[in-house]
This record gives sequence, structure tokens and C-alpha cells, in this order.
Amino acid sequence: MKARNKFLLGGVLVVSTASYLMASSIDETATYYLTPTELASKVSENPRFVKNGVKIGARVVSGTIVREPSGRSVAFKMTDGTKTYDVKHTGIVPDTFTDGVDVVVEGRLDANGTFQSTILLAKCASRYENAPDKYPDTPGYKPGMPATPRA
Repeated sequence: MKARNKFLLGGVLVVSTASYLMASSIDETATYYLTPTELASKVSENPRFVKNGVKIGARVVSGTIVREPSGRSVAFKMTDGTKTYDVKHTGIVPDTFTDGVDVVVEGRLDANGTFQSTILLAKCASRYENAPDKYPDTPGYKPGMPATPRA
């Protein structure tokens, strides 16, 4: 066998092995989350599904966020526009968590229909805007400059 053919055969073997490993790992690393409507249909099909751990993607209903004084838990409602669930989250709450934000929560649906969350992920804003100019009439103020000089 010529050296060129050995090189081509080795290249094909390496590329095919890498392709197989990439394709097989997609199923293992893909993370899928349910919507509240999909969760409701799964629970109605199989009532034992209630205690299973799942991820749910939805939007926080505006005006429903209730924070505990300790700061370690929060209660709110999430919806996909069709089905709404109460959520009780215990743990760290992201800074981007506000009314109307898209969230992914991970946890279990309890027997009362409340989703007990242990992981809460909030979508970041798609764009950030500059803070409004508070002091445009101050002498020497230039837009985009800090209000107080830095040392």
C-alpha cells in the first residue's frame, strides 16, 4: 500500500471517528425543557409524572413575585400563555429575575400543583441601554463621562 493511500485512509478514519463522537454526544448533552402546557398534558396522561424532576421554560407573570425576607426563596407564577403554574423557588435568585422575564426552572411539581424549583435561570436582556443622562445641565458635564471625576 502506498504512503498516500495510508495517509488518506488514516484521515478518513480520524474524520469519521470524530463525526461519530460528535453526533452521539448531541443526544447526551442536549437539554430540553417543557412548557407549562406540555407539563400539564404529561401529568394528565400519567399522574405519577408529578414527582419527576423536569425543566420548564415559561414567562413570569407580572405582579406575582413575592420575595421572602431572608432573600433565599421567592414565589411567583409562570405561564406560556395557556397554562399557569405557581412556583416556589428555594435558592439563589438571579439579578435579572424580574416581572415578565423568560425563565427556565428546574425541579418537581408537587401534589398541590405548585412547582418546587431548585434551579432558576432568567433570560438576560437582549440589549443593554445607556443610563439616562441625569445631570445634563451641570457645568462641564459631557455625555458618556462619569458624573464625578475619577482619581
